[in-house]
Amino acid sequence: MAEQAVAPTRQPVVLVSGLSGAGKASVLRALEDIGFEAVDNPPLDFIEDLVCGADGGVRRIAVGVDARSRGFDAEAVLATLARLRLNPMLRPELIFAWADEAVLLRRFTETRRRHPLAPQGRVSDGIAAEQQLTAPLHGAADLVIDTSDLPLASLRQLIERKYGPDAPDDPQVGLSVSLVSFAFPAGLPREADIVLDARFLRNPHYDPLLRPRTGYDVEVAAYVEADPDFPAFFARVTGLLDLVLPRFVQEGKKYATIAVGCTGGRHRSVMIVERLASHLSESGWRVSSTHRELARDGSLARAAYRRATGSGATGTGDRPGQAQEA
Repeated sequence: MAEQAVAPTRQPVVLVSGLSGAGKASVLRALEDIGFEAVDNPPLDFIEDLVCGADGGVRRIAVGVDARSRGFDAEAVLATLARLRLNPMLRPELIFAWADEAVLLRRFTETRRRHPLAPQGRVSDGIAAEQQLTAPLHGAADLVIDTSDLPLASLRQLIERKYGPDAPDDPQVGLSVSLVSFAFPAGLPREADIVLDARFLRNPHYDPLLRPRTGYDVEVAAYVEADPDFPAFFARVTGLLDLVLPRFVQEGKKYATIAVGCTGGRHRSVMIVERLASHLSESGWRVSSTHRELARDGSLARAAYRRATGSGATGTGDRPGQAQEA
């Protein structure tokens, strides 16, 4: 019986682009820390030579490409990416780092830097010009990272999870599912593919004993689950995800973000994200969870301490393949 040939592992190649001040350099450093050779802003004509060396071999490389690159043209970058994807030895991807205009303005003001596209003009003019120039890359990116409220440690964790040594090459296994809890008054997560609204469920905020707690606590979880509509809601949500996630894989999607919101982002949405993470992990998906509002006010660290000490833990714990992103 003839031995079945084993398909070679494809070498990851990551092009990193984005808006000035949005964290492209931090993405490159994070990739370099997990073993990529990082090259920032080479001439576009050199990218394919960098990836495929003179000996015909391929390199695990991350290449920064933005408006400062010599001969920069978004369509030329996409054409280069398309040619790299024809190489069966490569697994090329495009990351785009993005942030709110107000955040970018603040960052330029704090660092007293000039915008590269408006060295003698207003920073806002440079931001607008760069947004227009890089719009095709933003739209075609495999992964858009919004760094507006993303701590550096969370960015590094995200990169390590998606491109580190444990990230599988098999697209069926490689779909990364990110679950995010958030507060509607603070704005929707822009990267979300699916947004769920949990504000119709019983709100633990109005119970004085539960108000200081979070969705990690068993008492909060029990309170939310006691809502008569919770079982039907959760069953329909899990049914929806069980339907659409395999279709995402069929379409070649590499990342899926499901956001769950409530009023404060501390109780209902956190509890539901944790329940969904358990369900999806048990179904074999690679899952991570982020609790945006808890991370902002420090509640995440306190909740982790309670879980570690067994005080009010929900029992979901840390699942295999799951990492907190905040």
